[in-house]
Amino acid sequence: MVNTILLSVKDPVDSKQRLASILSPLERKSLVWAMLKDVSSAIAKCQLADRIVIVAHDPEIIQYAYKKQWEVLSEKKQISENKSVDWASEVLAEEGVNDLLRLPIDIPLVQAQDLDNLFKETPTSPYALLVPSWDGLGTNALRRSPPNLFPSKFGSDSFRKHMKEARRLNVTVKVKKMPRIALDIDKLSDLQLFLTKGHGTKTEEVIRKIRTLERFF
Repeated sequence: MVNTILLSVKDPVDSKQRLASILSPLERKSLVWAMLKDVSSAIAKCQLADRIVIVAHDPEIIQYAYKKQWEVLSEKKQISENKSVDWASEVLAEEGVNDLLRLPIDIPLVQAQDLDNLFKETPTSPYALLVPSWDGLGTNALRRSPPNLFPSKFGSDSFRKHMKEARRLNVTVKVKKMPRIALDIDKLSDLQLFLTKGHGTKTEEVIRKIRTLERFF
């Protein structure tokens, strides 16, 4: 089996809209890049990942991926997270990939051992492995075999929706709680919590440099 990671990256200019009321577009872009670099660092140290694929539209993100020697699935137009992931999953399935771990970039606490632990799970295909978000509502990592096992439901209440899809198909489904992957950054409270846990990360550095946040911390 070829352990494959799919990293989905939204255009920085359109990312983190729930923080738009407190962060400028430039500040949100800086945050996106910091998170991407932190996640990239974990991926680079992951011992069990054989293949890294990124699906993206932004030229700077794509150039960054090429420098990392990742495979790139370049989108002509970015419509939504779900469509991006599902298109990439279909492409990889057609290439013969039978097991795919999808990661977002807004989990900057993730470490290489977290990713290795996900790949150590060896259920029999078809199956789904889900890592829920901190509040239990989102899906912060999703491993599917085959990659196009069911449609992606990222967004509001995605964990419940993904569980429902897996149960509808009557496939093996496992939930794995992983604190570092569980903390994604979408809102102010996430930023506040991250500062208590993300010491030494690029993301922490950027958050502390954003002066518009001083009044909240």
